[in-house]
Amino acid sequence: MRFCLTLYFLLLFFSANAQTKMGKLEQKFVARGLVDVQKLDPTLQVELKYSTTDNFVKEDVYGDLERAYLQPMAAQKLVKANQLLQKINPNYHLLIYDAARPRSVTIIFWNRMSHLPYNRREDFVADPKQGSIHNFGCAVDLTIANQNNEPLDMGTIFDFFGQQAEPRREAQMRKERRLTEQHLTNRRLLRKVMIEAGFTSIQTEWWHYNAMPRAKAKAKYGFIE
Repeated sequence: MRFCLTLYFLLLFFSANAQTKMGKLEQKFVARGLVDVQKLDPTLQVELKYSTTDNFVKEDVYGDLERAYLQPMAAQKLVKANQLLQKINPNYHLLIYDAARPRSVTIIFWNRMSHLPYNRREDFVADPKQGSIHNFGCAVDLTIANQNNEPLDMGTIFDFFGQQAEPRREAQMRKERRLTEQHLTNRRLLRKVMIEAGFTSIQTEWWHYNAMPRAKAKAKYGFIE
């Protein structure tokens, strides 16, 4: 009996200690039931762009967050997409740029795009009143990387707000020689594995994929604030 009680309190201690080592964002994600995708598949790689200044606001808005979190359903789909990719090319893996995102960060992004008309702003940043699917833990931004963790050339960088980044304009961009056939081949491969795994793409960003529609995600999970 004493042994069992000692073991129980040790487990509580180490669990609490692990929680205190997490940053506030990570604790928030865990409390909401989100999962660290690399715990499901360690071959997934993560480089959260909003934990750096290599993004369109040129600021680190995530602080000490280094892990990508998603709703369990979305994380399982991501694992499947990575497995599909590695069946096609064992030297490739998915490289995650962003996953779950609190609405407080979406508000920052929305305000930074205030110079654009409303409908154009919504091409790149969700209206915080409606929420981004990232805000429910059901969207992911990502690319494909090789065995050296070097991203494949998709024709633009992540967070490029121009026509070359838009899947709906790929045929036009190829015709105008602003994208190459290799760029399109790389994008098609990303789309193939993500869509086969159950994600949907959008027409304005080659890197963004949704695990479920916004209305359904909002009703099921609610905002991560």
